[in-house]
Amino acid sequence: MTKVVMYSTGFCPYCVRAEDLLRSKGVAEIEKIRIDLEPEQRMEMMKKTGRRTVPQIYIGDTHVGGYDDLAQLDRKGDLVNLLAI
Repeated sequence: MTKVVMYSTGFCPYCVRAEDLLRSKGVAEIEKIRIDLEPEQRMEMMKKTGRRTVPQIYIGDTHVGGYDDLAQLDRKGDLVNLLAI
């Protein structure tokens, strides 16, 4: 399964929803980068993604976006394919 990286905070309900959705698709390991604990990571996230909000999710080298983007991928049936690469 493809590596999943998620920029998150400890108090973000959308991060929890994203993690639940990914786990329901068989993702066993999610590398979490906590921008609330490591503020320098927020700047790195913003530089890489152009976004300020969490979660910001990468599946492999693909920037998926946030929870809404992830859920839309799932509804279209593309999430499983992206995870399988």
